[in-house]
Amino acid sequence: MSLPICLCQVIALLILFISEVCLAGKKIPASFVFGDSLVDAGNNNYLTTFSKANYDPNGIDFGSATGRFTNGRTIVDIVIQALGSDELTPPNLAPTTRGSLVLKGVNYASGGSGILNSTGKLFGDRINVDAQLDNFATTRQDIISWIGESAAAKLFGSAIFSVTTGSNDLINNYFTPVVSTLERKVVPPEEFVDTLISRFRLQLTRLYQLGARKIVVINVGPVGCIPFSRESDPTAGDECSVEPNEVAQMYNLQLKTVVDDLNANLHGSRFVYADVFRIVYDIIQNYGSYGFESEKVPCCSLAGKVGGLIPCGPSSKVCMDRSKYVFWDPYHPTEAANIIIARRLLSGDTADIFPINIRQLANLKLNT
Repeated sequence: MSLPICLCQVIALLILFISEVCLAGKKIPASFVFGDSLVDAGNNNYLTTFSKANYDPNGIDFGSATGRFTNGRTIVDIVIQALGSDELTPPNLAPTTRGSLVLKGVNYASGGSGILNSTGKLFGDRINVDAQLDNFATTRQDIISWIGESAAAKLFGSAIFSVTTGSNDLINNYFTPVVSTLERKVVPPEEFVDTLISRFRLQLTRLYQLGARKIVVINVGPVGCIPFSRESDPTAGDECSVEPNEVAQMYNLQLKTVVDDLNANLHGSRFVYADVFRIVYDIIQNYGSYGFESEKVPCCSLAGKVGGLIPCGPSSKVCMDRSKYVFWDPYHPTEAANIIIARRLLSGDTADIFPINIRQLANLKLNT
């Protein structure tokens, strides 16, 4: 081994050691994020796609429009800060996400993406889950070349991996207005859900094979209650759209079984099932008790009976107090709602997140 390579590995190991040290002597786990626009930190900024958020008024409370599809921080931003990090997980496609920075984690999420490679095709480019896993495999090899296989296995074994996907497979695939009408007549929801679950099981298994051991699996939220779905369903009235929520729950029920199976069969791993459907539905049904004033109309809106027709953009109207709104735009929660969701995932009981919450997962010592 040449001297330059040896020195690089020594430096990388030192950086890895320092990055593990937290205030009060606790370790901050690396964070590897997979998913869609709910957790995209700016990857879509670098794609040719209609699914972008790197323009005002997005990020109005973040300081700038970074590509996050909300007014402030996403759920994963809030979680990693709560675990002690003073840095947010950077997007994989950013040119600055290189070198020692990746030892603290990488965000691979992409707006418009889904479990199926056909999902989100109307938007243009997007990085679906299979491609996100390919990107992580590249990062994994880079890390191994930096610090060696043993240290890399230790890093991945203690890191928190989160996967937030499936919503677009419903709202921007199976339930796409007009476009998917014929498909729904031919493919019953049970068959579509079976296809999703089969594919996602393989993807989660591949993530384990790539070294992930602590994996938070976020279920599909009440997509029938987002402003876009209320707007798209003329039968909904003042209520949530029924069918998307029913299919989401059909999917979630099977997903929980998958998580249980993976925990039973993949040695040395802990998969955690996060019931975001339950949490968000509770917020919507009891919004007043959480301090919100609007659970239907998004803060950033332009057209439609509840402002759910057109994505948030420079010509949209923006509410003055974002903390009073559950939804930022037709699809995504505000930072205020994200904070509530993140806190319940971090410290909630088994009704919210099963079998353990994220704080317990971060502190868990696994037998590998």
